Amino acid sequence: MRKAIEIEGLRVVYPSKAGSVNALEGIDLVAEDGEFLSVLGPSGCGKSTLLKAVAGLLSLRRGSIKVYDELVRGPTPNVGIVFQNAVLMNWRTVLKNIMLQVEVRGLDRETYRRRALELIKLVGIEGFDNHYPFQLSGGMQQRVSICRALIHDPPLLLMDEPFGSLDALTRETMNLELQRIWLESRKTVLFITHSIPEAVFLADRVVVLSERPGRVRAVVRVDLPRPRDLSTMEHPEFVGMVGRLRRELQSAGRLD
Repeated sequence: MRKAIEIEGLRVVYPSKAGSVNALEGIDLVAEDGEFLSVLGPSGCGKSTLLKAVAGLLSLRRGSIKVYDELVRGPTPNVGIVFQNAVLMNWRTVLKNIMLQVEVRGLDRETYRRRALELIKLVGIEGFDNHYPFQLSGGMQQRVSICRALIHDPPLLLMDEPFGSLDALTRETMNLELQRIWLESRKTVLFITHSIPEAVFLADRVVVLSERPGRVRAVVRVDLPRPRDLSTMEHPEFVGMVGRLRRELQSAGRLD
């Protein structure tokens, strides 16, 4: 199977007022094409730093990252990014927020307008394309953010705690929706989260990082059948896997 992400010997150091901070050290990690990979770790362990490095937004101190066989040296069109906050422009409608990527990349507007409308339907906000962000709930805003990340059809989707600011019920709904979107699109997903149940529910494999500097402490395969629904969280296998990962995190450092 083709590899979507190949990370070898990754070390990331960034400056701070107190001096250089070693964020990641010796990261070796592979994600297969179409795989859903969740990343867990103690607070401040470098989860978001890892995502930014894969996105080509950070300089590496040592090691290499390849995305679909291409060495990452800067931002790449093969990637779509969804952050914790939707980061929508309040003066632009839903459709125009999604089309921002098209404008920046100089793509054909009419072709991608049709795709934007298809994505709006895919994520379940059909009929809201002319609404403004302040007219949407937090969950709906994140759906718009997902559309914007997918509009240029990247094979890799990077998600940095995208549902962390949502209430528990909305978060569960978004987990179900993300699973549905992933099953339909089969994008490769690198998903950063501090929620153990969320990581298990969504992932094919869960990566556990140690305290800073972040190192890969464990990689756990999730062999639960798909599609998964909320009753999956009650299954003994799911509960046992959550317990195993919690113990790994307790050994790795502070729980988030």
